[in-house]
Amino acid sequence: MSRLSKERMSKAMEQLETISKEDHEKVMALANIVKPLRSILHVTPDDYNLKEWEDIYFQSDDGIPLEGWYIKATGGESNKLIIFNHALPMCRAGFPGHLGEPWSQFDAVEIDFVIQMKHFTDAGYNVLAYDMRNHGNSGSANGGLSGIGQWEWRDCVGVKKYVDNHPRLSKMKVGLYSQCMGGNSQYEAISRRPELFENVSCMCSPMVVSMSAIYSAFSEIYGVSQYQELIDLELLKMGAFVADEMTPHKAAPDVKMPVLMVQVHDDEWTRNPEDAQKTFDLLGSKEKELLLIEGTTKRFRDGYNYFGKNPDKIIPFFDKYMF
Repeated sequence: MSRLSKERMSKAMEQLETISKEDHEKVMALANIVKPLRSILHVTPDDYNLKEWEDIYFQSDDGIPLEGWYIKATGGESNKLIIFNHALPMCRAGFPGHLGEPWSQFDAVEIDFVIQMKHFTDAGYNVLAYDMRNHGNSGSANGGLSGIGQWEWRDCVGVKKYVDNHPRLSKMKVGLYSQCMGGNSQYEAISRRPELFENVSCMCSPMVVSMSAIYSAFSEIYGVSQYQELIDLELLKMGAFVADEMTPHKAAPDVKMPVLMVQVHDDEWTRNPEDAQKTFDLLGSKEKELLLIEGTTKRFRDGYNYFGKNPDKIIPFFDKYMF
């Protein structure tokens, strides 16, 4: 773990003594990003007339109760399964920012993941979608904090074990759709438990991100960019990971399966296209693609909803590797 060096800790302590109350409140607001707001299941498979689906529940690798849906392919269960996870602060259904506070504090838009699941089922894929710890209807863990993958990888391991031990799902070809925090978590799980994911055909990982890029961009927006060390100190004080630890960069070289990364090029949440490019370059995959969403800065509205509006850009990737 990188933690804070003595030099950065010393600087953070000096900043803590001199920072104004107003600026410290901004620093705390940034640190508190890792306290995920729970999103509700504002849409379900019934809303899209998906007939064959059921609620499921299982445990993460460290015993946290997780909840999800299993949705059969349109026309009947196939031999292909997509394991579908989500970003912070979302859930398997997406994000209800259109319903107002408290979700609209992040972005006042709706993100609908169920229509994306329908795209998969219409294309002949079964879908297993689940809420990660501290999100949706799954259990609480780690003091209610998110590690942006550093704890949540255990959920990715748990769902894969559930699939591997299931009498029918274990016989299916498996692909991964792993978004943002869920993508970071999936990279970490693959790095830590490579044998568990050797039989996975491919992965699409939209919007994976380093928290250092998020904190750099938002601290600039808030006018507190000089306080990166103090943000890290406040993260440590609450029991979380420092920004540089919450990144897909370290695990990316261990990801060897075919990968399709999807990113908003001019993302206003990072202001740093180089972060995504570095993740892509570090991937150990021989077969990898980077799909850049151009003409927008909107991570929530246009990044997470991209597949819902452009299934023809995503489904062919899975068809190629899960035939």
